[in-house]
Amino acid sequence: MKPPHLPLARWARRLRDDQSGLALIEFAYSLPVLMVLSMGGLEIANLATAHMRVSQIAMLVADNASRERTSIDEADINEIFTGAELAGANLKDFKANTRIFLSDLEPNTQTGTKAGQYIRWQRCWGGGTFTSTYGKAGDGTSDATLADGLGPTGTKIKSGSGTAVMFVEVAYTYQPLVSNSIFGTKVIRYTSAFNVRERTDQAMKNAGNLSTSQTAACS
Repeated sequence: MKPPHLPLARWARRLRDDQSGLALIEFAYSLPVLMVLSMGGLEIANLATAHMRVSQIAMLVADNASRERTSIDEADINEIFTGAELAGANLKDFKANTRIFLSDLEPNTQTGTKAGQYIRWQRCWGGGTFTSTYGKAGDGTSDATLADGLGPTGTKIKSGSGTAVMFVEVAYTYQPLVSNSIFGTKVIRYTSAFNVRERTDQAMKNAGNLSTSQTAACS
């Protein structure tokens, strides 16, 4: 209904030229786009942080395991994995969605065509439903299946005679800040390896007589 003091044509022109709510309307149109960009930016940053942290944890575990000098014990492994848990505390539901595989890689005792590397022992941590990409304890003991060592194709790691390599694989199912619909379900995997420093006895000890449930057995 037109105001009684204005002719209809003047009132219509004034209504047409009125821009008092334009900024609000433009903001309403742009808000969904801004929200998507903001959430996407946060998710990208969180994903990048998760990649960096998982990579660092792989190096941390391998390095710490390689520093045990005289011998290595089940209690040492528990301490190493406790450190990994603390390092991953900022990752969402880290323990429940992660699996860490720590493997002792050494030359086997075979000769000829059966000579190669083998996994003397392996210890695991985390509730993630993963299997190791590179093998399990005992692999390569009596054959050359691990002749080239462990690791991704083209970057496999081998242990020298009389020593060992601590090889670590970490797999983490990424937990998004917003939704899996942005990147989909993503599994972050990193490996790391360190030569044992001074240790000459590579067999796993259990001086505290810990039960299987108290150790980091992979079963």
